[in-house]
Order: sequence, then structure tokens, then C-alpha cells
Amino acid sequence: MKRFSLGVAALVGLFLASSQAWSADKLLNASYDVGRELFVQINKAFIAAHPGVSIDQSHAGTSAQARAIAEGLAADVVTFNQVPDVDFLVGKGLISADWQKDFPDNSSPFYSLPSFLVRAGNPKHIRDWNDLVRDDVQVIFPNPKTSGNARYTYLAATAYAKEAFKGDDGKVQQFITKLFANVPIFDTGGRAATTTFVQREIGDVLITFESETRGIRKEYGDDKFEQVTPSVSLLAEFPVAIVDKVADDHGSRDLAKSYLDFLYTPEGQEIAARNGLRTRDAAVSAKYKADFPEIRLLTVEDVFGGWDEAQQEHFAAGGLLDQAYGSR
Repeated sequence: MKRFSLGVAALVGLFLASSQAWSADKLLNASYDVGRELFVQINKAFIAAHPGVSIDQSHAGTSAQARAIAEGLAADVVTFNQVPDVDFLVGKGLISADWQKDFPDNSSPFYSLPSFLVRAGNPKHIRDWNDLVRDDVQVIFPNPKTSGNARYTYLAATAYAKEAFKGDDGKVQQFITKLFANVPIFDTGGRAATTTFVQREIGDVLITFESETRGIRKEYGDDKFEQVTPSVSLLAEFPVAIVDKVADDHGSRDLAKSYLDFLYTPEGQEIAARNGLRTRDAAVSAKYKADFPEIRLLTVEDVFGGWDEAQQEHFAAGGLLDQAYGSR
């Protein structure tokens, strides 16, 4: 299946080796792990409207991508799935501090949410987050230390538990600890987790972006998998930014801006919607409304006080995420 082609290590090596070949009519987009099919289509459409340009891709967990860029991966633009990975590159002096002002909607052209994918017939009757901590359920999602996808899953589960247990921190931590105990394998990125669930047939439920669950169901059919939308989830924004230091070195800034602007056009938004992403364009959103179940979405800001606070409390060394891992 083409969904599972292209090794990340090989791609990174290729782009590092050829970094001297970049020019003003060529871009490298470093993107999130499960965005491969989306950007194949985005790039084809963009190139059709801009003859003579070329777009190369690198896909991995966005935390891994951010570290690779800091270590020399010459990406002109990033299309990530969580803000902290862009801010990491701000801290490295590669992206300007006001990057969220460069494009509309805080530089997030579309969004998604953690959703569930179960096997046909939903044999374990999985309907909501509380079902994931049952003793008879195996859960598949990637490692939150390397995957932005999984960080949203972790935070969405935590947000659900905060409501369910009325803010009792002890019970919330017990819930997350049990959830982690039900994960047999922590893959490094979202696509590897999909492979574990779909091809290796491990686990009863996959938690990943709604766009990925829709793509898997579309590819394999309803006789293989079913989507389950939980009662509540977390808004997952997909931030984009020009890697200023790289684009200026390559002379590709104008092309980089045009490329990211394209994601906001009706054509770019149509492609995103067809790939299971919820869009910002009102007309496109209305056209595809029937494809997206209504769901109550919480935000990192409302539940956790923003990404900085979430980073310190949950993802820093010794934080609540480490504590959940330590109990496995």
C-alpha cells in the first residue's frame, strides 16, 4: 500500500545530502507523519499553478522533525501539527517569534481532533474515552514524546478525565496511567501506529487524528474498520511557518509564502477537506459539513492554560507524562 511507503530516515538523508542544490524555485516542506497523502495532492495542485517549481517532502513526528531541522535538515517551510514544535525552532533562531501573525487563523489553515478507529462491528463496543481503560481493551497510539499526534491524544484523554472526575488530580492520573498500561507498543509517529493497528492487526482501537481515521476507513472500507467519535475531544491545530533562516539562505522566501498562502485558498481548503481535515473557509466547511460529526471540542488554552503551561506540567522532564510512563 502506498500509504506506508518512503522511509523517514532515507528522506532525511536525501535532503541533507542535497542541501546545496536548493534554489529560489524549490522548497522542502517538513511535515507531520500522517500528512503524506494530503501533501502529495497539495503539491500537485500548487505546482500546476506555478510551473517550473518543485516541492520535496519530509514526514515524521513533528517533534522529531523540529529536532532534525535544528540539526541541519534544510526545510524552507514547516507544516506541523502542534505549536510547541514551531516554538522550539523559534528558540533556535530559525523562525521569527511572531510567526503566528504571518498567516490567517494564527497560521493554522485547518484543524482536526483525536478520534477513534475500531475494527468492523466494533467488537469491544468502544464508544468513549472511559472504554479505553477497560482491562479487555488494547489501545494503539504513538509516543507522546516524539509525536504531536500523540500529545493531543494524551491531552484529550486528560481533559476528558478532568471533567469525569471533577478535577480530582489523583483520579485523573490513575486514569491516564491505566490508559498507558493498555498500550502494548509506543511507535514513534502516527503512521507507524497506523501500521501497527492496520497491517500488524495489533490492538482494539487506534487513536489518531480524525483525518487519518477517515483516510483509513476510505482506503480499506467499512467492512474492515469503523470510525468512532468520542463525546468530547481536543482541538488540534495544524500550524504552518516559513523557516526564515533556511528560506533566506535559499532565496526561497517568496515561493515559501506563496506555498503556505495556497493552503488557505478555496482549492487548498477543498483538498484538505477531501483528506478529512476540518477547514477554515466557510463555503468549503459548509460543503463538507455532512462528512464531519458534531463534537464538543476543548482547547489547550481552556483546559491547560496554554501550551507553555502544558509543556511545563505535562511534558517537561519529570512531569505528569513521565510519571505515567514510569508506572508502566
